[in-house]
Amino acid sequence: MRLKLTIAYDGRPYTGWQSQPGGATVQDHLQRALGEIAKQAVAIHGSGRTDTGVHALGQVAHFEVPQPTTMSPTNWLRALNSKLPATIRIMACEAAPADFHARFSAIGKIYHYDICTAPVLPPHQAGLVWHLPQRLNADLLALALTLVCGKHDFHAFAAYRGDETAAMDYQRHLHAADLEALADGYRLTYVGDGFLYKMVRLLTGAVVKVALAKLAPSTLSALLDQAPGLPHGKSPHCAPAVGLYLQQVLYADCDAIRGSFHTLSTSAKT
Repeated sequence: MRLKLTIAYDGRPYTGWQSQPGGATVQDHLQRALGEIAKQAVAIHGSGRTDTGVHALGQVAHFEVPQPTTMSPTNWLRALNSKLPATIRIMACEAAPADFHARFSAIGKIYHYDICTAPVLPPHQAGLVWHLPQRLNADLLALALTLVCGKHDFHAFAAYRGDETAAMDYQRHLHAADLEALADGYRLTYVGDGFLYKMVRLLTGAVVKVALAKLAPSTLSALLDQAPGLPHGKSPHCAPAVGLYLQQVLYADCDAIRGSFHTLSTSAKT
């Protein structure tokens, strides 16, 4: 049996999702918990990486239930949560088709980014939002988000991991980039068919610069769809990890899907 996990975590204590030699990642903790329960090594596959300090409300992973284990999905959920740190929680566990893959079956993702503009950051928000105690022009922020929507070459908004090739495709379709006013700041929600390394943070940093009147909208537009060689360069404005959340991974059978990503964007704000 293949099980699909929906996972939430506070990213502050961890060096991202992807397993690393130090063993301090979310994936490392999950694999150790699975091994303790199954009494053998169990591989877990995630929908994609999140970086150090980035949070998740709906990360997705899958694993093959080792034989001769006969536990139900509900019992797996309870057992895993009993072994995991309090900052990592399995929110749902369900049987999945044999051909389901957390990464390769995904058709899109929703991220959101929270910004607090209050003069003083409430202590319970420390490490969970970007504290930017400055006045942002909401109209310019909304305009900037509109400019980056659509299908573009986002090469200028991608950091390098070191494994890039000349043939790498930087085209992504950002179906929506929405602005929501919060009591003490803003939430930016991005809905897309895929995201490059640090793309959401780089987009957020750039649109905030527009909202601060430190980057012209025309300059932002010029960074998109550049010719090879990036004549306008890469965007240098990267928002910190603290405000970023992987909200949801989208699959073809997702209940939120009603034939368009616009519907998903709307539901993401409610």
